[in-house]
Amino acid sequence: MFPKPIEKSSRGVQIGYQTLLPIVLIIWLLPLIAVAMFSIKPLADFSNGNYWGMPSTFEGFTNYGKVFFESDMPRYMMNSVLITVPTVIGAVALSCMTGFALGIYRFRGNLLIFFMFIAGNFVPFQILMVPVRDLTLTLGLYDTKLGLILFHIAFQTGFCTLFMRNFIRALPFELVEAARVEGIAEWRIFWFVVMPLMKPALAALAVLIFTFIWNDYFWAVVLTQGPGAQPVTAGITSFNSQFVAQYHLMSAGSIVAALPPVIMFFAMQKHFIAGLTLGAVK
Repeated sequence: MFPKPIEKSSRGVQIGYQTLLPIVLIIWLLPLIAVAMFSIKPLADFSNGNYWGMPSTFEGFTNYGKVFFESDMPRYMMNSVLITVPTVIGAVALSCMTGFALGIYRFRGNLLIFFMFIAGNFVPFQILMVPVRDLTLTLGLYDTKLGLILFHIAFQTGFCTLFMRNFIRALPFELVEAARVEGIAEWRIFWFVVMPLMKPALAALAVLIFTFIWNDYFWAVVLTQGPGAQPVTAGITSFNSQFVAQYHLMSAGSIVAALPPVIMFFAMQKHFIAGLTLGAVK
């Protein structure tokens, strides 16, 4: 049973919904609002306990100037770009091929292989921390961008394959059969018949994986150290010194780090929603 649309509810329910929705939205946005406020305050406001009040002095230009010009934040941002973009390309490319193979072909062990991809998503990645770190040390990939790229691709391919396989299974199989009757090679069917139909799914998956990888903090801390390979999520902690935590600079850095996923989502919003809802309505 699906919930009844709010438009069909009683007037009292509609008024309650319209009243509570802004309140819940403000509560949900409070952490982001707090970070945005902290990013324009001086450090003295934290020492004086001025957490939610207006800034004693406006230090927005000073704080963001220090983030961009007096720290390694630009380097951390570039590291995130160099890690995230190849990971998205690699994970999406592999999942397209595995999704095509598992979604189109019927062979013994198909479901077993598919379940193996799914099972990987249920393994808590925290328990893999020690063996993965030891493996990067053995292979010489510790504290390198290549190490993060390879392991992110490996960990994200399971979810991406689940997403793409289910999407491909929903496509009209008659198109593939018609192409085979015409004698078209399988790789050409994949590239010229199936791939054009997967554009909404590719856009939706790319946005999701970009957000997952860009916002990753766990593996950034486990597999890297220092500005040479650390992405921006781990680099924000560099504003903490031994005796003083520069919360105003951390807040400004957090706002800067959050902008690329937000921009990408709004840039790809049309394709993202189309990819998630395609097939929901016949």
